[in-house]
Amino acid sequence: MIRSMWSAVSGLRNHQIYLDVTGNNIANVNTHGYKYSRAVFEDSLNQVVRNAAGPDTANGSGGLNPTQIGLGVRLGQISGNFTQGGLQVTNVPTDIAIQGDGFFTVRKGETEYFTRNGAFSLDKDGNLTTSDGSFVLGIMGDGDITAGGEPDDLAPIQISTKDWQNFQISPNGKIMGQAVGEEALTQIGQIGLVKFNNPAGLDRVGGTMFRQTLNSGDPLVYAPNDADNGMGFVTAGTLELSNVDLAGEFTNLIMAQRGFQANSKVVTASDEVLNDLINMKR
Repeated sequence: MIRSMWSAVSGLRNHQIYLDVTGNNIANVNTHGYKYSRAVFEDSLNQVVRNAAGPDTANGSGGLNPTQIGLGVRLGQISGNFTQGGLQVTNVPTDIAIQGDGFFTVRKGETEYFTRNGAFSLDKDGNLTTSDGSFVLGIMGDGDITAGGEPDDLAPIQISTKDWQNFQISPNGKIMGQAVGEEALTQIGQIGLVKFNNPAGLDRVGGTMFRQTLNSGDPLVYAPNDADNGMGFVTAGTLELSNVDLAGEFTNLIMAQRGFQANSKVVTASDEVLNDLINMKR
């Protein structure tokens, strides 16, 4: 009875985590660039009642399988899913969506972060920034991004209206514009994307931002639409939506609720059995 009660308690705790993860996904169903998470569970310890034994040909007996009693469930990991989200056309020239692999690199202070949320804007100095004031990184001038570089090689993108007008962003991230008083298009700069060997290993830091970890791999810089390195391309005037499947999350919500209820029933049943044992003495 005690084992069943503690197993059920572990089930209650972990189904609460299941609810927490599902609830967070549903809360971010309309968050641009959000990548949903899922809780992965594993069975916990097992108590051995009888060990396995091989066949005993001398005594004419066969082998025995192990006899074990499970002791509950535990959280294996909460992993992110980085599949492509849908696209929303905004017609805002500083809104940029990535179609395919890659992350924007942004810098706040001395720290670099990575995001799929391309809802950018220009500050008073013409810097391309995120909603929290982080600088969007790339290169300035008419050069090309060096493939396989590091984020430290990138600089803030600046599109000052004092110098430029009617700018546009191409699928390869190049920002083209007309210098004030000129008609010809000139390259202002190029937005860079980074790629990780293991995006699921990134650390979520809020604001739809990610940070490098020991298991994500190093960020490698490439130009958008670099097919040789498997990079996605960018689309201006568009934003990537959350990749949350609302129907699937409602299904997970029901499963978590039913699992929680079932484990609570096991606690109740174990308590009733213990109560019967106590009453046997009377």
